[in-house]
Amino acid sequence: MTESKNSVLEMIRLGAILVCYAVASCTVLAIVNNFTSEKIRQNNIEKANAAMREVFADADAFEMVELPSGASSGSISVSDSYVAKKDGQIIGGVVQVAGPTYDKGKIIIGVRSNGQISGLRFLELTDSPGFGLKASDPTFKINGMTFYDQFEGKNALDGVEMGEDFDAISGATITSKAVGALADKGAEVIMTILGRSSAPEPVLQSEESDSVSSATEKSSSKEASNE
Repeated sequence: MTESKNSVLEMIRLGAILVCYAVASCTVLAIVNNFTSEKIRQNNIEKANAAMREVFADADAFEMVELPSGASSGSISVSDSYVAKKDGQIIGGVVQVAGPTYDKGKIIIGVRSNGQISGLRFLELTDSPGFGLKASDPTFKINGMTFYDQFEGKNALDGVEMGEDFDAISGATITSKAVGALADKGAEVIMTILGRSSAPEPVLQSEESDSVSSATEKSSSKEASNE
């Protein structure tokens, strides 16, 4: 009887210790998250702002505008829309576009008022290293330029076609084609915004223009065989 009672007490003691460890771990994680979440958010804003200046280098100001109705569709989502200005005049627009690639990706794209793509950069890409991830790699070149630089100067009004307007990455055609689809969607939304912006003016949001918001990878062998 005594032995059984001691066994129960030992189980209770061990259970209490585990509960204390769990509570302590959760508390530490909450504290760490509280200190790092704002830093992560700020880093994402700075990254997006830098990318926005890269895709529209000749703009001297960006103003956030409302997205048109139905901007996002299916598995592709559009966010953070801006008009690019120079000397107070609207010269184009910029949006962020996220959607499936081989895994998932998020780009920022700029389009001029004449429909010409001013630039494209990646904010996120989680495809396979050595294959789809080359799309965002600044050291990987296709005909002397990065994959994303191929889009610059292309006419977005007619859409961009893989094999015609840009070359696919060898072994990563799924990624390549998907990025083209993201670019097409972003350009479509921007042109809708710019068409709306001539008269009346775009509806500016109250946020500061620098407040830009911000899966595991598949194996390389799987992407090589599938793509």
